[in-house]
Amino acid sequence: MLRRVEQRPVTGGDVDPRVAGLRVAVARLRRELAGYPGEFPDRAVAEDELAALDAMAVSGAPEVLRLRRSLLLIAGSIGSVSALSVAVKGVREAVDLFGEPTR
Repeated sequence: MLRRVEQRPVTGGDVDPRVAGLRVAVARLRRELAGYPGEFPDRAVAEDELAALDAMAVSGAPEVLRLRRSLLLIAGSIGSVSALSVAVKGVREAVDLFGEPTR
């Protein structure tokens, strides 16, 4: 079963390149997850957290702790689905660009 993933263009202007990169990485993983034919128990968790990451990116000022929490939930929910590992790595790298959370 394929799921439709809404794609919105990343526009120029004053967009933070980290935010644009995050949106691209999230969109890629969402597409690959939608096209992945296998089912796994926490698929809905991954889809929800990808939607949350995209919403944070759209806001323009994502909170680093929340980004990292979503990344952990996505990685944990996808688990060892090796077909999605490159796209998950892309999201991780995009999140890493925001730096370490402040304490």
